[in-house]
Amino acid sequence: MAEIIMDNITANYLHLQRRSTEDGPGIRTTVFLKGCSLHCAWCHNPESISIKPHLQWLERLCIGCQTCVLSCPNESLRMENGKLRIDRSRCRTCGVCVNACPANALELLGKRTTVTELSAEILKDSSFFAQSGGGVTLSGGEPALQPEFCAEMFQILKEHGIHTALDTCGNVPRENLAMILPYTDLVLYDVKIIDTEEHKKYTSAGNERILENLVWIGKILKEKYPEKKLWIRTPLIPGATANKQNLQAIAIFLNENLMGMVERWELYTFNNLCRDTYDRLNLNWDYSEQPLMSPQELSECEKWAKEMYAEPQSVSVSSAARSNQ
Repeated sequence: MAEIIMDNITANYLHLQRRSTEDGPGIRTTVFLKGCSLHCAWCHNPESISIKPHLQWLERLCIGCQTCVLSCPNESLRMENGKLRIDRSRCRTCGVCVNACPANALELLGKRTTVTELSAEILKDSSFFAQSGGGVTLSGGEPALQPEFCAEMFQILKEHGIHTALDTCGNVPRENLAMILPYTDLVLYDVKIIDTEEHKKYTSAGNERILENLVWIGKILKEKYPEKKLWIRTPLIPGATANKQNLQAIAIFLNENLMGMVERWELYTFNNLCRDTYDRLNLNWDYSEQPLMSPQELSECEKWAKEMYAEPQSVSVSSAARSNQ
């Protein structure tokens, strides 16, 4: 395993989620990096799509003084019916309004961090990892858009005996994945929709590179890293992914291309916990009124997947809320 030596390498970083149980085995610390190569209609982390910082308004703290509006050098803010409106086509996330607000009702989401800074913070959680068989998951956004940072971070964590997991949509150059994979214990790979036109409709991009990269990962793990694990994850989104045709098409694809390579296929359910996030960002969300799936609907999705999948015992439905869909 070749060593990567990069002093003070940085990445655009959103936040840490400690004591997570939804992003791999055991108790984990999940690191959310900014920037994504997809724009899923149901995205639960809209603030992570852009690699740049994102301005957020906290209505509960706002006193309506309009200091932010007056201070903005780009005239991107206005008050309308007691709510702050952000013109993101004009906003440059310069932070002037954040510093000017006397009530701390504005904040910038996202900042630059170094591997040294972030790894030192993560290592504070080492005792949780050791006791639970957990570790660290890099998520986003799409972490593999910042491959040098991911590879360096994972290398440091492996030197401390910490389990590593990469949560990826796979829509990145293959060389990015190749840089990270040697230091990755578990790959969490999203397969959302098999039909490429449907995939483009809901995520803004086709899925050709995603599926090609997945097959390549399976081959590399089999030939070079048999000790590493691969989990497939499919979000169950009503009207988009949670239908018999799509789930059975995914099962057939896995049968034909990754037989014996997938330890687990997770079907994770739609949730609407991100509605407040969209409100704080002044963004519309197409799924804001979408009801949660019923136990019967979830059971039906599981049945459809298992009917066609050659390894049905590895299929599981998770109703727990995930941050990144």
